Amino acid sequence: MDSKKMGKTLNVGIAYNLKKGAHGEESDDQEPEPPDSEAEYDDISTVLAIKAALEAKGCRVTLLEADGQLPSKLAKSRPDIVFNIAEGMGGRGRESQVPALLDFYGIPYTGSDSTTLCIALDKALAKRILSTYRIKTPRYQVIPKDKSKPVRWSHFPAIVKPNAEGSSKGISDASVVANRKELLRLLETNFKLYRQDMLVEEYIAGREFTVGILGNGRDIRVFSPMEICYKKRENGYNIYSYNVKRNFEEYVSYKCPADITKETEAKIKEAARKIYEVLSCRDFSRIDFRLSADGEPYFIEINPLPGLAPGYSDYPMIAQFNGVDYDALVWGVLESALKRFGMA
Repeated sequence: MDSKKMGKTLNVGIAYNLKKGAHGEESDDQEPEPPDSEAEYDDISTVLAIKAALEAKGCRVTLLEADGQLPSKLAKSRPDIVFNIAEGMGGRGRESQVPALLDFYGIPYTGSDSTTLCIALDKALAKRILSTYRIKTPRYQVIPKDKSKPVRWSHFPAIVKPNAEGSSKGISDASVVANRKELLRLLETNFKLYRQDMLVEEYIAGREFTVGILGNGRDIRVFSPMEICYKKRENGYNIYSYNVKRNFEEYVSYKCPADITKETEAKIKEAARKIYEVLSCRDFSRIDFRLSADGEPYFIEINPLPGLAPGYSDYPMIAQFNGVDYDALVWGVLESALKRFGMA
């Protein structure tokens, strides 16, 4: 199916946030921004790649940068549907801002709704919900930025990360701590840099996998897990940090299908699908796991708004390994949304 076969040219808006090169600069409160402050935002090349994939199917495409003028842009362009990759402008619920606005105006869009995106971005909240469905996840504790609660943590090594960030933002080669002294020191540093609650999580030393999912309901496709294979350890630990992702060819290789038993693959895929459905994800998502020493997959986090940078982001890489090229993947996401809205 393409836009022309639907009886009219489909007007698709792409909602996005662009990297502005602002990392390292001072913010309004005069605190310097961390070097990964724009980690979640996209390069214009990604937006143009999505645009080209949709135009190849006969769509008319309008670019809608998700800034303060987005409401007037929507009124002017009147898209039939929005292909949403926007991360939002700030706050713990930032990923929900654009979907909530589109719901308010009654405009269909790709991807999960504001509630799912809000829950998924709050790592601890997502873990709390999923644990009630017996999804295994490492032990964790949220440390409030206002230090209103004492730090009572005794499970080392542990990994420390901002509780509401994606794209490995706030995760560096120094994020794994071996004792309480290192933990307290890193918490102080991260509170100053990221100005939000921190998640302290038991470090699972095993192999790392990420799973891509496409579609809804009976059409859900869970791709074979992709293993992230580390070429060298940083500080004795394997950490899929912001720096590693930026320089992935130097630090890691990717293997899909992974060298695991059919039983282990089935466990990972079953857990991924259950997480996707429990959190009411739509159209596409990517879910990360660590495999314990006894072969049990532990849920780390979910990204229901995964990166789509061709040749770089994990989600299109997983799809490529599973026989779905970039253009087909982009159209698959849109087509899933069109079916969901009864527009196919």
